Amino acid sequence: MSRETCQETWLLLDSRDIGGIETHVLHLACALQVHWGKVRVVFLKKYGEHPLTDKLNEAQIPWEYLSGSAYQLFKALSHKPKLLHTHGYKSGIVGRVLAKGMNLPVVSTFHAGEPGQGKVRFYNFIDNLTAGFGEAIAVSEKIQSRVLSATHLIPNFVPMPQNQQSKKSSSVAFVGRLSPEKGPDLFCEIAKQNPNLNFMIYGDGPMRDALENEFGDNVHFAGQVPSMEQYWADIGLLCMPSRYEGLPYAALEAMANGIPVAAFDVGSLAQAITHNVNGWIAPPKDTEALSHYIHGWANMDNQDRKQMSLYAREAIKSKYSPEVIIPQIIEIYSKAIVGGRSC
Repeated sequence: MSRETCQETWLLLDSRDIGGIETHVLHLACALQVHWGKVRVVFLKKYGEHPLTDKLNEAQIPWEYLSGSAYQLFKALSHKPKLLHTHGYKSGIVGRVLAKGMNLPVVSTFHAGEPGQGKVRFYNFIDNLTAGFGEAIAVSEKIQSRVLSATHLIPNFVPMPQNQQSKKSSSVAFVGRLSPEKGPDLFCEIAKQNPNLNFMIYGDGPMRDALENEFGDNVHFAGQVPSMEQYWADIGLLCMPSRYEGLPYAALEAMANGIPVAAFDVGSLAQAITHNVNGWIAPPKDTEALSHYIHGWANMDNQDRKQMSLYAREAIKSKYSPEVIIPQIIEIYSKAIVGGRSC
């Protein structure tokens, strides 16, 4: 087991469901198997059967659950993986501390665009404070500014879809967790201002019941879906009224599928979206401006929509595809291995 493990890069996360971090880990694992070598996804704790494991099985990527204790992770790391790459604050704190003590190469990616509240805010602070125990990657400039050590800025990435379908849908969609930082309440307010358009929400979260009770006549709530792959063809425009963001996967996936994005200027969204070219950028919390852009999109002719769709795809291909991003991550891996003890 030790010899086989010695060749593996471990992607460590603490997770219950599929979201942006999990999507990143899946894309990263698939790309690393092609361009780097053996990969294993390690769940710090089992909270139930994780929906990501089905996708990992499809991609023939090995994975395993741990008990959630630092001691079991220590025992697992004693088999000396080639490198440990952590994702999320819990796995980041525990993984980096143990890897540093064991002199193992470790890289951490910082994903969270919002500082959080209560315990989450405290853990995020400790996560940022201990970032210097290994090589650190931030997916946006805003996140990079909060990490208390030297950090590499490498954005999220998405593979380009093989089969691109012509976008004829008139639906405006929200994709993400229904929690305050993502702004689903602002999306619903915009929907109420545009009763002649079809508004959809894909996702679940603590705000769903209240929003569905108040805006059920204006918005269709599709709930949590295991993958957006089969739903992108039903969406004409993605609306992202987030209060906090890094560089959200929903925006990158939508654009890769030729769907323009109308969003607030938070996180690194303005670096992916060129205003009036492949989408629209509005001042944060300015629902009137965002509603205006959505109305403008609804009145565009087919030729202009096709052109905007093409520009959206080109932006992803040129800046956020695996071919562009993976070599940057591999360079960080190589640097970490030189600094730490590998087998």
